[in-house]
Amino acid sequence: MTTAVTAHGLTRVFGDFVAVDSVSFEVAEGEVFGFLGPNGAGKTTTIKMLTGLLAPTSGEAHVAGFDVATEAEQVRRHIGYMSQAFSLYGDLTVEENVAFFAGLYGVRGERREARRGAVLEMAGLEGSRRRLVHDLPLGYKQRLALGCALLHEPPVLFLDEPTSGVDPLTRRSFWDVIYDLSERGTTVFVTTHYMEEAERCRRLALMNRGRIIALDAPGRIRAGLAHPLLEVRTSKAPKAVERLEGAPGVISVGLYGRAVHATVEDAAGGRRAVREALEGAGIAVDGIEEVAPSLEDAFIARIEEAGGAPVE
Repeated sequence: MTTAVTAHGLTRVFGDFVAVDSVSFEVAEGEVFGFLGPNGAGKTTTIKMLTGLLAPTSGEAHVAGFDVATEAEQVRRHIGYMSQAFSLYGDLTVEENVAFFAGLYGVRGERREARRGAVLEMAGLEGSRRRLVHDLPLGYKQRLALGCALLHEPPVLFLDEPTSGVDPLTRRSFWDVIYDLSERGTTVFVTTHYMEEAERCRRLALMNRGRIIALDAPGRIRAGLAHPLLEVRTSKAPKAVERLEGAPGVISVGLYGRAVHATVEDAAGGRRAVREALEGAGIAVDGIEEVAPSLEDAFIARIEEAGGAPVE
């Protein structure tokens, strides 16, 4: 396996605050690698270090074969980066934005013409070259931003919450492009808050309070939940969650759609404890069954085990 991204003991400190705490991982060439975690977990700070935008306090990292601390300019030339806030210029046309980023990345001559056509085709904007970007629907803006990040055909692509705010169909279309890039050998490093997107990654790093607390394929992270999970059906789910928080034998509890998911110390004892706690509070229980954990369940459980999400 050839690695495209490596980090060993990567750390970033701001004054007395440790934003990223000795993070280590490797990402293979052509892999779709996901970063998942609550707000303030350190995901964006890690990406800024990996992209040469922020110097590490300690530790080391290499991207596309270059040291992020001593060869930051080379790193930036060999990556594509799409941030949470779009880098497109709304008062320029689609074609003007492409031309601007082509010049920024040093894409010139015949190659620029070829890459411009490829970007417009990928974004579905061949017939909208002279349209102002701020007039485009959000989904087209995102696809164009992705295309501009790929103008110079970088081997590594960083996407920081790239589909925030778009509808599910547009999100799925965006991920079709990501898969196609991966199949062609591009390494895609993506942060997301969407569980369905996290499931699409080959591997996930779950981050909390500046540390990686889980690193594996999504299915293995789900299967690695240490305690059984019960799904409780009741017509008073929010009240049931309040009643079960801190109840004996209940490790964690939360809403999952219209049901309640409770992680318990053991399945049989947990069923009895949950029923007794709810019925004792006058909350009728329609059913309790042990279920396989979703990625969201595993995510919440790992965060709770690691001391809970950071308080903003």
